[in-house]
Amino acid sequence: MPCALCGDIIPAEVARCPACGAWARRRDFRAVGIAVFMLLGFNAFIALGSGISLLRLINPLHDATHDTYDPATTGKALGPYADVFLICGAMAVITGLLYLGWLWRAYRQSAGPHRHRQAWVVFGWVLPVVNLWIPPRLVYDIWVSSGRYRTAERHAVGLIVAGWWACVLLGIGLAKLFAGSSVNTLADARYSVHLGVAAAAFQALAAALCMINVFQITRLQVRSPVLH
Repeated sequence: MPCALCGDIIPAEVARCPACGAWARRRDFRAVGIAVFMLLGFNAFIALGSGISLLRLINPLHDATHDTYDPATTGKALGPYADVFLICGAMAVITGLLYLGWLWRAYRQSAGPHRHRQAWVVFGWVLPVVNLWIPPRLVYDIWVSSGRYRTAERHAVGLIVAGWWACVLLGIGLAKLFAGSSVNTLADARYSVHLGVAAAAFQALAAALCMINVFQITRLQVRSPVLH
């Protein structure tokens, strides 16, 4: 395998280039995959913790009545969670940037065929409308072309990718609804809490399912020869 820095041949059993000391490509790709995997795990942990904390507010609101309900107190209790979702969004952006770098490399190293060109690895996430369906198609193509899968296994991969993307969209949408919800009445407060719990649950599940595709694609490509 040629060194990406100096072009010298790196033996398969060696992690660094004998000539310049640079990491082998597959070792470097594995390190990026591990970093993405760990960041996703942290995102999942934060989202899950937020959801569990919000669950504790359900019982007090369930026991409250229209006479005993205090909108000001409930607003103060729910206010920090909007900030938590904002922080989760910022962390997701940072994780997403590293994920895009990993996905760009994974695209190059996968055998294909691909339904979209490599430029869509970036444009497919930032262009409106098309970013609703191109990212999962890219991930699916990269995943199934990184290994040898039977038809049933391809369907299983498709279900995981579709579930991940559905959770991403639901997590984002519900978090926005939660941020714009009100607590003026007891019914509004109960609705807001349930929105927050659902948003946190979908965000945690999305991160967990994304960890699966990062782990599997990295494992398959590190084990097989680099194609480019």
